[in-house]
Amino acid sequence: MPKGGEAKGVPPRRSIPTGVQVGTYAVVADNSGAKEVMIIGVVGYKGRLRRIPAASVGDMVVVTVKKGTPEMRRQVTRAIVVRQRRPYRRPDGTWIAFEDNAVVIVSPDGAPKGSEVRGPIAREAAERWPKVANIASIII
Repeated sequence: MPKGGEAKGVPPRRSIPTGVQVGTYAVVADNSGAKEVMIIGVVGYKGRLRRIPAASVGDMVVVTVKKGTPEMRRQVTRAIVVRQRRPYRRPDGTWIAFEDNAVVIVSPDGAPKGSEVRGPIAREAAERWPKVANIASIII
């Protein structure tokens, strides 16, 4: 019988060290019109009082657009973290670290707002969000 909350037959989500937190500025990797965003929340985060919420590759975050087209600026929307600077280890022993923190802007159900993704995205994010993986050019 599965232990508390585990679904039968579903592999547990791999633990990836958190590389971004609330207040982090990130590059937008899609062509939605935003260029730079600031993370203001992490969807589904339940933490301790006064602890700063953190996220890693593949997590959905709430962001506010700081730079971009006039229509996109100052918008509060959701995004998926697709790259993080902090190194993390994969089960096969390889270490992955990207040169920037990047997000893809999505709707609340996970559909991307743009039509293409610039630069590579992590395999962990592509496995968790197949709609984002469909518009990605490179998956590492």
